[in-house]
Formats: sequence, C-alpha cells, structure tokens
Amino acid sequence: MSDERADGEGARGTGPHTEDEAARRRAEERARGLRVLRDAIPYIWPRERTVEARRLRIRVVGALALLVLAKLVSVTIPLIYSRAVDTLAGEVDPGAGMLAVGAVGLTIAYGLARLMNTGFQELRDVVFAAVAQRALRKLALRTFTHIHRLSLRYHISRKTGALSRVMERGVKGVQFLLRFMVFSIGPLILELLLIAGILVTLFDWTFLVVLAVTIAVYVWFTFTVTEWRLQIRREMNEQDERANQRAIDSLLNFETVKYFGAAGREAARYDVAMEGFETASIRTTTSLAALNTGQALIVNAGVAGVMVMAALGVMRGDYTVGEFVMVNSYMLQIVLPLNFLGTVYREIRQSLLDMGQMFDLLDQPAEVVDREGAAPLTVSGGEVVFDAVRFAYEPERPILKGISLRAGPGETLAIVGPTGSGKSTIGRLLFRFYDVTGGAVRIDGQDVRDVTQASLQAAIGVVPQDTVLFNDTIWYNIAYGRPDASHAEVEAAARAAEIHEFVVGLPAGYDTLVGERGLKLSGGEKQRVGIARTILKDPPILLLDEATSALDTATEQAIQSSLRRMGEGRTVIAIAHRLSTIVDADRIAVLDAGEVVEQGSHAELLARGGRYAGLWRRQAAEDAA
Repeated sequence: MSDERADGEGARGTGPHTEDEAARRRAEERARGLRVLRDAIPYIWPRERTVEARRLRIRVVGALALLVLAKLVSVTIPLIYSRAVDTLAGEVDPGAGMLAVGAVGLTIAYGLARLMNTGFQELRDVVFAAVAQRALRKLALRTFTHIHRLSLRYHISRKTGALSRVMERGVKGVQFLLRFMVFSIGPLILELLLIAGILVTLFDWTFLVVLAVTIAVYVWFTFTVTEWRLQIRREMNEQDERANQRAIDSLLNFETVKYFGAAGREAARYDVAMEGFETASIRTTTSLAALNTGQALIVNAGVAGVMVMAALGVMRGDYTVGEFVMVNSYMLQIVLPLNFLGTVYREIRQSLLDMGQMFDLLDQPAEVVDREGAAPLTVSGGEVVFDAVRFAYEPERPILKGISLRAGPGETLAIVGPTGSGKSTIGRLLFRFYDVTGGAVRIDGQDVRDVTQASLQAAIGVVPQDTVLFNDTIWYNIAYGRPDASHAEVEAAARAAEIHEFVVGLPAGYDTLVGERGLKLSGGEKQRVGIARTILKDPPILLLDEATSALDTATEQAIQSSLRRMGEGRTVIAIAHRLSTIVDADRIAVLDAGEVVEQGSHAELLARGGRYAGLWRRQAAEDAA
C-alpha cells in the first residue's frame, strides 16, 4: 500500500469558524515547530564543555564551510562553461584573463569544477556524519531512558507499540531535518542569493525580477496545493489503516474465523476497506499530477521568459552565445532543487510533527521520582509495614482504604481476597510503582518514598503470576537477575529452581532461545526461569504475586516447593488466589473492598469461622468436584 502519510491537520468544511480554526491550528503548528527546532539545536550544537563536544562543534563549522565552498564552486561552473562556448564560437579574444587557457583548458577547468563540487559535498557529508549520528544516538537514548522512567500508570494507559513508533518517528524526523534543512534548504537559499548576484552583475536587474516572481509563484502554488493534498492523503491513510487493521485483526483471530466458517465474510469486510483505500489513492495520484503539472507550467514559463530575454540580448549584441548558455545553466541549477520543494515541505511538516510528539513524550513528567537527598535503603532485618495505607488509581474510586499490615523479619505474610479487593495494588505500592495517597509503606522503619528507587528495587525480588521473558537465551534470562554472576552461580540458581536438569536436556542447553515473551517454554518452565532469576538476585524481601495461580495443580505443587525454599530466611509477602498455597504463612490477611477484614494464622482463621473459613470451604468444595 501507499507509503504516503498525512502530514498535518488540514481544514475541513467551509465558513468563518472553520477558517478561524484552521488559522489557529497553523499558528499552533508554527509555534510547535519553533519549539521543536529550539529543543533539537543542542543535539546538533552540543553545549557541554567537553573535548567531544568541542570536536563536534568544529565538525559543524567545517561542514558548513565545505557547504559554502561547494556552492561557490557550483555557481562558477556555468560561468566557465559559457566562456568555453564563447571561445569555441570565436566571439571573444582568447588572449585575456581566464580565456587565455583556451577552449580545451576551459573544458578541463569545467570538469575539475564539477568534480570539486561533488567532492566538497561528499566531504561535507563525511565531516557532518559524526555530528548527525551522535545527535540521533543521544536523542534516542534520552527518549528510551525517559520511557523507562515513566510510571506504570502511564505505560498501562499507552500502547507499547505506539511509544515505540513515537520514538522511531521522532528520531527519523531529526535525521530528515538534519539532512534537508541543513544540506538542502540552506544550500538552496545560498545558491539562489549567489545566482541572483551574478545575474544582476553580469546581466540586468529585470532577469532577477523574473526569477524572483517565478520562485514566489512556484512556492505559493506548491504550498497551497500541498495543503489541499494533505486532506486527501489523510483520508487515504485512514482507509489504509482501516484495511490493515481489519486484516491484522482477522489474522490474529485465525482460529475463530475457522471455527465459524467466516473466511468469506472476513474477505468481504477487507475488500470494502480496500475499496475505500482505492478511491482515496486515485484522488491522491490525481492531485499529485495536478501539483506536478502546475509546478512544471510555472517553472517552464519562468525559464522561457528569462531565456527569451537572454536571446533578445544576444540578438542585440548585448550578450554572447556563451552568456545565453550560462543563463540557461543557472536557471536549470535553480529549477532542479525547486522540483523537490513540495516533497521537502511536506516531509519537514511531518518531521516537525513527529519530533513534536517525541519532545512531548520527553516533557511527560515521571509520576514517581526520588526525593532530593534520598538515601539508599538499608535493610537490616527486612520488616515490612503498611501503616494506614490509602490509595486510589482515580480519585473518585479508592482501592485501599487505610489498611495496616506487618511482616516481621523473616516472616511470611499472605494476602488473600476476592478479585478487585486490592491485593496486587499492595505489591505495586511496595515496589513503588505508585506512591500511596495516604499513610506510609516502611521497610525497617524507612519510608519507601524517602529512599532511592534503585536501592528499593534491588532489595525486593518479585515472582509475578505470569513471568515474561526476554526473546533471548535461557542463560540471559536467568542471569538478568544479576548480570555479573558467574557460570556456577547461574547454574546454582537454576538447580535451586529445579530447572537445571530440564535445561541441560535441551539440544542447545542454556543457549536455547525462549522466543518472544518466552512463548517457546511452558507456563511452568517460564515460572521456574523466573524463580531462578529471582534466586540469583538474592533479595532480602520477596514478593510473590499470585505466582502459581495460572498453573495446573500438578505444576503448582512442584513449583511451590521451589518457592518455599526460596523464601527461607527472607521476608515474604505472598499475594495468593489459591489458599492451599499459603497455609504455612506466619500471618494471613483477608482483604475485601480495600479493607483488612481478618488477620491471623491459617488455624486461627479457620477456628474463627469468618470470611477466610468461608473461602477455604468454597475452594475445598471446588477442588473436590
């Protein structure tokens, strides 16, 4: 399908309100574009007082100097060519000045000038390459780091693919602006000024007037028609996205389509979307033809006008044939870059839009940040206390309503309750994915908001309900818990998680690739890799967030033994769905609607005959059935 993209928001409809809205949008786009350029400049002209930054600034100056040299040589090429033509035509005395080298010498000089022009341009690109690539790398790294710094709330509300596209398009936008604005638009303006000076000096100011009018009309026509085409292309893109979405949705649900014998129905829906794309694509092609035709008409009219003036001058004897050729060369030298003006204008708008989205992402504040002067967490025993904790994802919908819980050093605190009671939220607050809205979470008396996030996260090991693995080897995924671990330590962690024998039985052993999100492994195997990873991390506090609830009973019982061994000597907070997995816990807290309704050991809670006892009887009946 088409690779064209909508480059901005165009006005739809007519009327004063629509025009005002369009004007306001254009003003906002201009302001946004200026802000984006201002934010991008430090990446091109680094302000740090370092040796690397100084070298990069020298490269920028050198590239600009080579650019100017290339354009100076470029504007002399038609001049040399015209003198060679005059010499061959015998219209001038070859014994003076530059003509003394003769027609052959001038032709050689012409070739050398063209070679120098190309050489300076290529050398300019080589010199500037380090600046451009450094800017792209720094900007991509800053964006990538910032995305990881943003809160879990932000990531839950945004699609990962969309974030990746924002970063990818933003970096490509910077790359485009570097290439076209610095090495296309800037040189074009410089070349126009140099040629304008030559035309006024060697010919007549009327040549400059015709040239200026031609360029002005060309630019006006190009920008006006391009704005109109944006609306058509946006509609085409919408149809393109609709067709793609229907195709992807149908393919992702391949089995469902087969179950209901709906292949024909899906093909019909896809064809309807493609029909809309076909219509919009035809309009886009037609509008492009109109743009190209109009541009050609304006340019050729201007070139013809200037050439007629030059021809009349030759006929009057004011100019030589070589000068006539020179005028034609200069006009072609100007016209060729102008042919790309519409594309460059459109792409610059798209680049500014993409860069604006990326800089907006960089401006997105992190919800959870280290306080000024935050100290590293010091874990002496591992006591975890939730002191009258309140929390709400949305102000109007409280999740935790003043809960108080305590897990002493080396103890296991189990938290149970129905779906939506706030169990998993407790784990997220302990790991500080969010900050509490009331009360405090403390580890060995230290409020988690007063310590650095890095030290807090280093002190807590998590085994989630669904362990997600990197699309790499089993070795990489286990060693992710501690990248500097030795081979023996990784194997020891795998043995403790009872997965070593399984791994060495694979053809590639620890070098086995697990696939995207670890999908080449079974649920139990993924959990064991996750357990080994956490064992290798060796944290003093362990959070088990329904670590076996997604597994079958046999696999769950096998993994429970690994979890119990891993919890020895550690403070463990176990968020559980199946009560049979936490009967040995030192304390069990029952949550309901964000409040602690019961606390005690398994035996105490059963004897009490309350909410926990009811849950236990219900699950026992389900297991018996």
